[in-house]
Amino acid sequence: MNAPDPRRQLLLELFHAGLARVDGRRCVRNALAAAPLNRPVWVAAVGKAASSMMLGAHDALGTAVERALVITKDDHVLPQLEAIAGIEILESAHPMPDERSLAAGARLLRWVDELPPNVDPLFLVSGGSSSLVEVLEPGTSYADLERLTAEGLAAGIAIGELNARRAQRSLIKGGRLTAHLGGRTARALFISDVPGDDPAVIGSGVLGPAAEGPDNVERLVVASIDHAVEAVVVAAHERGLAAEPAVRRFDGDVMRLAVRFSHELHLSTVDVRVWGGESTVLLPEHPGRGGRNQHLGLAAARLIAGHADLLLLSAGTDGTDGATDDAGALVDAETCARLTLANVDTEAALRGADSGTALAAAGDLVHTGPTGTNVGDLVIGLKLSPEAARDLRRGP
Repeated sequence: MNAPDPRRQLLLELFHAGLARVDGRRCVRNALAAAPLNRPVWVAAVGKAASSMMLGAHDALGTAVERALVITKDDHVLPQLEAIAGIEILESAHPMPDERSLAAGARLLRWVDELPPNVDPLFLVSGGSSSLVEVLEPGTSYADLERLTAEGLAAGIAIGELNARRAQRSLIKGGRLTAHLGGRTARALFISDVPGDDPAVIGSGVLGPAAEGPDNVERLVVASIDHAVEAVVVAAHERGLAAEPAVRRFDGDVMRLAVRFSHELHLSTVDVRVWGGESTVLLPEHPGRGGRNQHLGLAAARLIAGHADLLLLSAGTDGTDGATDDAGALVDAETCARLTLANVDTEAALRGADSGTALAAAGDLVHTGPTGTNVGDLVIGLKLSPEAARDLRRGP
C-alpha cells in the first residue's frame, strides 16, 4: 500500500488556516471586545454562520445578552449554542427558500417590533440570509420567489445580481428592515461572501443602508475572503513555502477559471498560489451531484493530469458546495487516471454537472461539515514534489 501523499494533508492544513482566520465566533468576539456594548443587548443572527457569530457575541457580552434569535441553515446549529438557555433558534432553507423562509422573515420583523427602548440591538449577518429569511411584497407569491431563485441559480447569475433581484420583491431586504428600526441606534456585524464586501449586498441588504428615512445603524464587516486568503499565505510561509496571493478576487464562468488557475499554477515560480472569490456554473436541465467548487476541481484535474508536482484544492468556506454536503475538491495529477480505472467519463460528468459523483469515485472530495463562517470560495494551488513536501516543517 502506498504511503499517503503529504501534499494533500498540507493543502487541507492551509485551507483550515484560512477558515480559522474568518471563524464567526472569533471575529465577532474580537469586534465586540474592541468596541463593547454597555446596555442590555438583544442579538439577532441570520445566515450560515449565525450559530458561531452568536457564540462570539455571548463570549464578549455574557449576561448583557437579554434575548437572542438565531436563524440558520438546516444542520448548522452548533451544539455549544444549544447549551445556552434562552436562545430562540429557527432552522430554515438554503439555497432554495421554502415556506420556513417566510416564517423566519416574519419572526425577524416581529423581533424588531418587540425591541424595548432600553436595549441595544445587535445584528449578526452572514451569507445565506437571502434564502433563509424573507417577507414578500404584496402581490409577490412564494412561487414567484422560488422561480426567481431557481432560474438565477440555474443560469449562473452572479450573487450580487441575484441578491439585487431578490431585494426588489422584499419588505425586509434592500435596507427595508433597517428602515423598520425607525432611526433607533443599532449595530450590525457582517461576514461577507459578496464582491466588494458591501452591507447593501450581503444577505440581499437585510441590514443594509435604508433607502429612505433615518439610518443610525453602525456597520462593520468583520470577515471576508481577503482575510482568509491572507491567512493561507501566512500559514504557507510558516511551513517554509513561498506563497503568493492573487491580486484580485475571481468571479465568472467556472470552466474559464479552471483554465486560468491551472495555467497560472503551471507557470508559477512559487510553491503556493491562493485565489479567493466565487465562480458561476451554467447548469443543464437535469444537473447531477456537485457544486461550483467540485466542477472547478474536476475541470482543473484534466489540465494538470500527468504533472506530478501540481495539486489544486477548491472549496467553499462555509463547508458546503451547491446542494451537497461536501465543501469541494482536492485534485492532483492522478485524479483523471483514478477516474479511468473507476470507469468514470470525466467529460460526461462535466457536461451533466455531475462532478461530485466523479470526484467521489476518485476519492477527491473535501468534507468539513459546517465551518462557522461563509466568505466565499478558496482555491489553493500547490506546486511541489512529494519529496520536498516530506521535508517541510509542520507549521508554527
